Amino acid sequence: MIYQVYPRSFADGDGDGVGDIAGIRSRLTHLSELGVDAIWFSPWYPSPMADAGYDVADYRDIDPVFGTLAEAEALIAEAHALGIRTIVDVVPNHCSHLHPWFQAALAGGPGAPERELFWFRPGRGPDGDQRPTDWVGEFGGPTWTRTVNPDGTPGDWYLHLFAPEQPDFNWDHPRVRAEFEDILRFWFDRGVDGIRIDSAGLLVKDGTLPETRPDRPHPFRDLDGVHEVYRAWRRIADGYPGDRALIGEVWLPDRQRFANYLRPDELHAAFNFDFLGCAWDAAALRESIDGTLAAHALVGAPATWVLSNHDVTRHVTRYGRADTTFSFAAKREGIPTDLELGTRRARAAALLSLALPGAAYVYQGEELGLWEVEDIPHELRQDPMWERSGRVDPGRDGCRVPLPWSGDAPPFAFSPDGATVTPWLPQPADWKDRTARAQTGDPHSMLELYRAAIALRRREPALGDGTLTWLPAPDRVLAFGRDPGFTCLVNLSDTSVPLPPHHEPLLASAPLDDDRLPPDTAVWLRTG
Repeated sequence: MIYQVYPRSFADGDGDGVGDIAGIRSRLTHLSELGVDAIWFSPWYPSPMADAGYDVADYRDIDPVFGTLAEAEALIAEAHALGIRTIVDVVPNHCSHLHPWFQAALAGGPGAPERELFWFRPGRGPDGDQRPTDWVGEFGGPTWTRTVNPDGTPGDWYLHLFAPEQPDFNWDHPRVRAEFEDILRFWFDRGVDGIRIDSAGLLVKDGTLPETRPDRPHPFRDLDGVHEVYRAWRRIADGYPGDRALIGEVWLPDRQRFANYLRPDELHAAFNFDFLGCAWDAAALRESIDGTLAAHALVGAPATWVLSNHDVTRHVTRYGRADTTFSFAAKREGIPTDLELGTRRARAAALLSLALPGAAYVYQGEELGLWEVEDIPHELRQDPMWERSGRVDPGRDGCRVPLPWSGDAPPFAFSPDGATVTPWLPQPADWKDRTARAQTGDPHSMLELYRAAIALRRREPALGDGTLTWLPAPDRVLAFGRDPGFTCLVNLSDTSVPLPPHHEPLLASAPLDDDRLPPDTAVWLRTG
């Protein structure tokens, strides 16, 4: 099981209201007791934080707000001592506008060699005042920003698929490819066990800059040339002793195109966003599970199962709504939510995902049953999606609120005793029952459910890698077996259903009704 740490929001060790490496080191025991096998760290590099660290100014150092490179190396070693591997985030599609290469490109003006490392192009129209294309960005809005020449005259435009502070690299240039290959070696040399690749399908662009049209390949998403990059990266990873993993963030609806990234000489794994965004519906979930397993089987790669991450609405909230799916296009403020129902379903979903073949990912706070914080004051929001969508999309701040560790009121020991600053995003007072300390030892808590499920997952020979066999089940109920002698049953209907023949229940997401499984409940059974 891989646990995602979002450093700004995990734990604050120096009392400035922002999470850091010192805070993570102080809470490693929590992760060890939870039973995690690896930690994936979201970006911790020097950055002006225009996009919460995904605008990187230096890929070989640590931002002072998080600590130092020496502290990161100590954290990697301390995690290894606890049997926990480490995965770092690399952002290859773009960098910060403060990156030395981009600053040199701006300062050098037209003809500067550093401009070839990015996508600088003249504008359209007689005065060059129209953008080179009408491409829409990943955060919405335009994808080109005009520069000013050193002499003060209007200059060329540069491409940014995300915010203007995130200029895109030109991956057709060999210097860009060599740079990132060296960045991988830098972190592997420091003991990192894996690399998570942000926006993995966006690196390569069509240099002719065609407009997007449904009748031809997309100009910057999932172009075939991107696979050459990952074949080179795989050769680097395979050249290190032990297991070094490459894990891609690949948002693709086409499962075959998705599986292409997982061919034996490319990435080891990629996030399963189909499952993450799936409705709380038995037929839809079964189709997603079947499609996922089939696509991965074609290339011999392990499937991944993800319920939440730092970019999406927390699933406790999603599962408490009339529409339980997730999409960025549908994110809005003020959607009615039944958090009690969402929590019940989230508990069942935890047992479902941890029983499936392959690797499971847990986003920080998921094990505490945290919900999306949707009442952050507008003036405190920091996600650029909020402003770039014209304040239509509420952004991703709601899933990034700092974790509650103990106490009856904010900041819930997120910062050390005596700290006088407030966390960088406000925590809801209702989280007093969701702190790690409040849930520890409570057999009915979300935290103890995760601890028990992860411990069983490690002990049970049927769980982890392997196959899955669907079993007969009532309508709107999922039932599958894992050899040897394990059955998972998930009731997504409105009525209780009888349990199949079994020796004993191993774990249930809610109390059983004698020998029946209540609605929105999952159970693990010993059947052999």
